[in-house]
Amino acid sequence: MLDDCPRANVTDELGQKFATSWKEAFTSIQKTLTRWCCCDKILNKCIVVFLNFLCHDCNYQTLIHHLCLLSEYLSEMYRQTLVALAVFFYSSFLVNGGKVLVFPVDGSHWVNMKVIIEELHARGHEVTVLRPSDSWYIKPDSPHYKAITLNSPAGFDSKGFGSFVTRTLNMQRQGASIWTRISLELDMLNNFNEMNKLVLQMVEEIFEDPKLMQSLHEAKYDLVLTDPAIGGGVLLAHRLGLPLVLNVRWTIQGEGHQAITPSPLSYVPIPGSELTDKMSFKQRIKNILYYIFTCLQIWYITEPNYKPFVHRYFGSDIHYMELFQAADIWLMRNDFTLEFPRPTMPNIVYMSGFQCKPSKPLPKELEDFVESSGEHGVIVMTLGTLVERLPDDITEDIAAAFAELSQKVIWKHKGRRPNNLGNNTLVLDWLPQNDLLGHPKTRVFVAHGGTNGIQEAIYHGVPLVGLPLMFDQHDNFFRMQARGVAKVLDFGTLNKDTFLEGLKEVLYTPSYRENMKKLSSLHRDQPMKPLDRAVFWIEFVMRHKGAAHLKTDSYKMTMIQYYSMDVAAFLFATVLLFLLVSFSAVKFLIRQIFDRSKVKKE
Repeated sequence: MLDDCPRANVTDELGQKFATSWKEAFTSIQKTLTRWCCCDKILNKCIVVFLNFLCHDCNYQTLIHHLCLLSEYLSEMYRQTLVALAVFFYSSFLVNGGKVLVFPVDGSHWVNMKVIIEELHARGHEVTVLRPSDSWYIKPDSPHYKAITLNSPAGFDSKGFGSFVTRTLNMQRQGASIWTRISLELDMLNNFNEMNKLVLQMVEEIFEDPKLMQSLHEAKYDLVLTDPAIGGGVLLAHRLGLPLVLNVRWTIQGEGHQAITPSPLSYVPIPGSELTDKMSFKQRIKNILYYIFTCLQIWYITEPNYKPFVHRYFGSDIHYMELFQAADIWLMRNDFTLEFPRPTMPNIVYMSGFQCKPSKPLPKELEDFVESSGEHGVIVMTLGTLVERLPDDITEDIAAAFAELSQKVIWKHKGRRPNNLGNNTLVLDWLPQNDLLGHPKTRVFVAHGGTNGIQEAIYHGVPLVGLPLMFDQHDNFFRMQARGVAKVLDFGTLNKDTFLEGLKEVLYTPSYRENMKKLSSLHRDQPMKPLDRAVFWIEFVMRHKGAAHLKTDSYKMTMIQYYSMDVAAFLFATVLLFLLVSFSAVKFLIRQIFDRSKVKKE
């Protein structure tokens, strides 16, 4: 740890010099502290914190805090010196920070992007966030970033999306027929199509605003960090000529891996197909049909919007997906506790669960309620950030099912209070999800299947009852069900009996909890924390101004070149020519021998 500490080596020459001489500086500081300090325990604590600070294990706030503790044991003269030392640490830390331009996606995607932004800020980097005028979760004021509010909407406002969610839930309640599924898909496609149009209009206004573009150029950012579920950040990064890091689960064409890695359809299931990596012949047919349907989605939504835009601003010889595939680092918000085994690439960094953290103590009233559950434990239910309320008939059935259980229930619900709510159920507008999942008395997590919630459940080892509603939620819960850690219920046919039966199955079948504990152990057993790994690679791109050595140029190939069809055609033609020549030669020799024998007989 002492030989290759990278704390100050971020972007500039000062950081390089500081990194090469930090041991000498530490030795000098240690001697000074030894002379000053009258308490060995305090001294040792400060030395450990200082080492951790240099090696990325704590931030400057923690360092300053412990230096302040040390000052209590010093005379007034030495306190002033210690304050100067703290200011030196703080200022040198900021000098060596990088500048990051973030183009986020609103909603639940912002929840995890914000975690990375806060960590970058804690490590001394300057973060600027571009936000649309109709931003939902992205606030204009924050101590962790500077916001630039654009005068354009992105189509992700809370009212518009809320109406879409309500419409989706009502359509599902009409039944689980194939026609309902098709109607849901078409409605979702139309919404995504409109959202992509608005995003590209916003990017166009950025490109056509000379003052804004000039200010972005003059800011001299080190890289762009964006979520490629919408393409605005990718387009802006290439327009500014900056290195690009993606915080990704989805791109504008679907699941992230599909855009950059080999994805054989024989064992890599298409999202939504609800297949594993072990497919029968019929399942492989189903997988290919889902692949064709995905291609039709791309043809309907992505191609008409992005193709003309990219041709206009980047040239007719550039395919829009080349801009995504040219990203330096892909920070994938999953890993192989959620994903089935599949090919990957060297510039893909898996950071599943980077937003997870050890639980903190609950507020007193909530802790008392949890402890009152005794040996039965607690059930936690929340349906994420997008679904605030369910149809009234569903909430009544859910409340009635909860009332028949011995467990206490903590339920995040903003709708009308159910009439038959049991005494064992506490309804809240908001709940500390991570802290509740990490509580030893939590037995089951009832969730909608968002990636963040599932990863927190895996991290804390809590089995799941699933109510997937839209987007990738069905696919996420299928993967959890395939691993034996979740019971999935159909929202379209949900009633009191089916919900109660699902809860009891997970509560009283030991295999659910045992399998989740094993999955949690696999997830946690890694050499460094996912968030530290993500930030390391962001800083890596800053230091080296990209990661070209990790990127393949395969995306620049045509389909004929990628699959070596031209090579196969050449080899086939060569073999065919060889056989043709050989056949002609043999035929000629046979004819010559036959003609000679005929002449001799005559």
